[in-house]
Amino acid sequence: MSQKPYRVLLYYHYVTIENPEEFAKEHLQFCKDLGLLGRILVASEGINGTVSGTIEQTDQYMETMKNDPRFADMVFKIDEAEGHAFKKMKVRHRPELVTLRLEDDINPLELTGNYLSPKEFREKIHEENTVLLDARNDYEYDLGHFRGAIRPDIENFRDLPDWVRENKDMLEGKQIITYCTGGIRCEKFSGWLKREGFEDVSQLHGGIVTYGHDPEVQGELWDGQLYVFDERIAVPVNRKEHVVVGRDYYTGEPCERYVNCANPACNKKILCSEENEHKYMRSCSHECRVNPNNRYIPEHGLTEEEVAERLKAIGEDTLQVQ
Repeated sequence: MSQKPYRVLLYYHYVTIENPEEFAKEHLQFCKDLGLLGRILVASEGINGTVSGTIEQTDQYMETMKNDPRFADMVFKIDEAEGHAFKKMKVRHRPELVTLRLEDDINPLELTGNYLSPKEFREKIHEENTVLLDARNDYEYDLGHFRGAIRPDIENFRDLPDWVRENKDMLEGKQIITYCTGGIRCEKFSGWLKREGFEDVSQLHGGIVTYGHDPEVQGELWDGQLYVFDERIAVPVNRKEHVVVGRDYYTGEPCERYVNCANPACNKKILCSEENEHKYMRSCSHECRVNPNNRYIPEHGLTEEEVAERLKAIGEDTLQVQ
């Protein structure tokens, strides 16, 4: 029985939804009436969401969804929490649940990779001729990943197909195993890999979240933390040992704390200590530090003289051209 008063639900389901825009409006009101907070995407191909609420609220949400024939088989991944993981409740209509922007889209109900349970996934990692491919973005990988996994150099999921085509040599003739946070990205990506001609393609069913919850596997072979798209930012996976893989952007020291660059035009995710956040004014470069729209400076009420002092302290010329 849960010991914490709140829960975070992570879920998705590929199923045809008629009039998804109208469904999104009605679903938003339903969630607000329940008192849930979160982010839900609705498309004609299905639903993808993360919501937080009390045990009673989340129980009611799951019960109502499962009573709808379209979502009767939907799997909810449940995390205990001390409070809400979101500040608002948003339900939005989108053309795709995950953004690949393929000219010829993949329907996971018709084409997808083989499903692997957490135990099967753990065993497959050790097999010969296996390539373990992370289907997430680079900043997600940098916070935590499976040991030996390939890190695609991408900032957005939609860039993954191009990355695969550019690195086809390392994947051809291999047994490809892919994984993502909750499984939804792999549903399409693994199907795309098969359509591209890769024959032996498997995916971690339920994603990293399910792997971490499995009572037998207990997140073994995962290093670091899992990046999540809510107020928590990072959650643990490996319940046997914790190995920090994140590195401070400025010093290279072990770090698992993410901030966004203070230049809104950049907004790059930066791993850094609280000390370095202030030392470098939460900016990834000199150009971002001196940008007139830098958010850190007004947030902390810094004068021009104070900014100049901080720049001098880190060896930067205040007269450098932006």
